[in-house]
Amino acid sequence: MIKDIVKNLKPSSTLRINEISQALELEGKKVFKFGFGQSPFQVPDEVVDELKNNAYQNKYLPMQGLPKLRNVIAKHITNIKKYNYKDNNVIIGPGTKELMFLLNILFDGDILLPVPSWVSYEPQAILGRNKIHWIVTKRENNWFPTGEEIEKIILKGRGKKYLLFLNSPNNPSGQICDNLKEISLIAKKYDILILSDEIYSELSFEKNFKSIANYYPEKTIISTGLSKWCGAGGWRLGYFVMSESLNQLRDSLKVLASETFSSVSAPIQYAAIAAYNNDHSEYINNSKNILKAVGEYVYNNLKSNNIIINKPQGGFYLMPEFVNKNFSSSDEMCSDILKKTGVALLPGSDFGFSKNKMIVRLSFTDFDGHTFMKSVLDTENIDDNLISKFAPNIVDGVNKLKKWSESS
Repeated sequence: MIKDIVKNLKPSSTLRINEISQALELEGKKVFKFGFGQSPFQVPDEVVDELKNNAYQNKYLPMQGLPKLRNVIAKHITNIKKYNYKDNNVIIGPGTKELMFLLNILFDGDILLPVPSWVSYEPQAILGRNKIHWIVTKRENNWFPTGEEIEKIILKGRGKKYLLFLNSPNNPSGQICDNLKEISLIAKKYDILILSDEIYSELSFEKNFKSIANYYPEKTIISTGLSKWCGAGGWRLGYFVMSESLNQLRDSLKVLASETFSSVSAPIQYAAIAAYNNDHSEYINNSKNILKAVGEYVYNNLKSNNIIINKPQGGFYLMPEFVNKNFSSSDEMCSDILKKTGVALLPGSDFGFSKNKMIVRLSFTDFDGHTFMKSVLDTENIDDNLISKFAPNIVDGVNKLKKWSESS
């Protein structure tokens, strides 16, 4: 009745931990929600107002997306990447997750996944019946692959088509890829298709964020949307941007879209025009400054002889590694942490690491971002006192996690 390819898949771990946390709270238990990653900030008021004003929009829109929205997105991306994208290069989807799934269905070749990778890349590749090649990465390289590591896999299977997933800033590590040019040279040499997942790009803590599309636009699909920078995860609006050389792929995606989601919610597409057409630099800068301050607080208070951790560079994740822990798996360790401290984390095994590597993903978003942003006028100077006041769950959760690491 159910196909074997689906029987062995589990629900998304990120969504599962959110449901577990909610269930524990209903039992009256205190849970520090460091497992589920979503923006702590509210959607900008003017974007919300546009959604209200367009609630009457009840017609199906073009499957590729509202032309005016695609136009403002093309201009936005062109300005950032310095490569001329047009509205016809954009396809709107109900979140990038759905578009990535359709890409896996379409793509006829092998998938290259760096370790760590976002939890849905692997199951989507499995559903698309694509062979997966894991690329083991190193902490010293910000957990991103080198050109040599990519080439080593390709040389074992010459003549195949490859699709590389590159996610920077990265979920789960919070790191940024700084060897993009090196990767682009290998991609060009072997005609590799790249899915550049840039959903956290607007939340890069340093200025002048670089994309692989700045070096290799002709075969790079830029994947991003509203959910992270605009605090609109539940709105489900994402998009792909691809060059003219990928028009055949874009047209095939449109065919699949017509047979699956048809088109994205009309009111949300109209509201998204304001998100990309208006200046939200103050909102984004405040978001980044708060996230950077909170992330560095967690980093500074957790790093020790017991916990190895990289300083966050963007988004809202950290990836601590616990030293000398006697557990059979990172999943078992996370269960012990949740039971003893109330801190919910995700095991590194969900992101491609071997189960006996004691790595976890920590999301530092368990605070009221609206109150934080509204109350702190100078977000460039956030000290520990402000974090204690406006992000108390972060402070308490980190303290409990640190004590656990010292005693276990």
